[in-house]
Amino acid sequence: MAQDIIDGINPTRMELLSLKNRTKLAVKGHGLLKEKRDALIKEFFDILDRVKGIRENAELSLKEANDALLEAQIAMGDLAVRKAALSVKESIDVEITSRSVMGVAVPVTNVKMEERSIIDRGYGFSDTTIQLDEAAKKFEESLKYLIELGEVEKTIFLLAEEIEATKRRVNALEHIMIPRFQNTEKYIDMRLQEMERENFVRLKMIRSTMEKNEKAAAAGEKGRGPEFLVFDLQPLQAGVPLPADGL
Repeated sequence: MAQDIIDGINPTRMELLSLKNRTKLAVKGHGLLKEKRDALIKEFFDILDRVKGIRENAELSLKEANDALLEAQIAMGDLAVRKAALSVKESIDVEITSRSVMGVAVPVTNVKMEERSIIDRGYGFSDTTIQLDEAAKKFEESLKYLIELGEVEKTIFLLAEEIEATKRRVNALEHIMIPRFQNTEKYIDMRLQEMERENFVRLKMIRSTMEKNEKAAAAGEKGRGPEFLVFDLQPLQAGVPLPADGL
C-alpha cells in the first residue's frame, strides 16, 4: 500500500481534510476532461467527414486542370505556356483567422478570389489559345479547394494532438492520481483510528494505575489505626510522685 499513497504524508486530521478537498477537485477535473475529450472527438469526426468530400473535389479539380494544361501545351508548346504563366498576375487574397474548439485554436481561412477575364490574368491574346484560358480557370478553381483542404487537415491535426493529450490527462487522473488520493485517505483514517485506540488504552492504564494507588493508600491508612499516648507506669508503682505537669 505504501507505493500507492502520497509520499511524506502526515497522518493528521488537517491533512485528511486537505486531501479530501484535493480528491473532490481531481474527480471534478476528471469529469470535465472527459466531457472535453468527448466533444473534441465528436468535432474531429464531423470534420473528418468533410475532409473526404473536399479532398475528392480537390483531386478532381486538379486532374481537370492538368488535363487542360496538357492540351494547352500541345496547342501552344511548352515554352509558350511557361512564358504566359510568368506574366499572370496574382489573383488571390487569403485571410487566416482562428476559432476555438474546446480551447483549441484552429485555423479559419477566408479566400477572396474573383473570377477573372483573360485581360485580368495578364497575358495577351495573340500568342495564347482557348486551351490556356481553360487551364487557368481550372487551376484557379482548384486553388480554392486546396486552401479549404489545408484548413480542415490542419484542424484535424490540431484536434488529434489535443485529443491524445486530454486522453493522457484523463487516464492519469483515473488510474493514478485519484486512486492514490483515495488510498492515502484510507491510510490516514486508519492511522488516526490506531492512534485513538492507543490513546484510549493509555488513558485506561493510567486510570487503572491511579485507582490502584488510591486503594493502596487507603488500605495503608486503615492498617495503621488511631494513635494513642503511651505513659511509663513504673514511677507510680514505686510510689514516686509525678510532677505537677506530668500529664
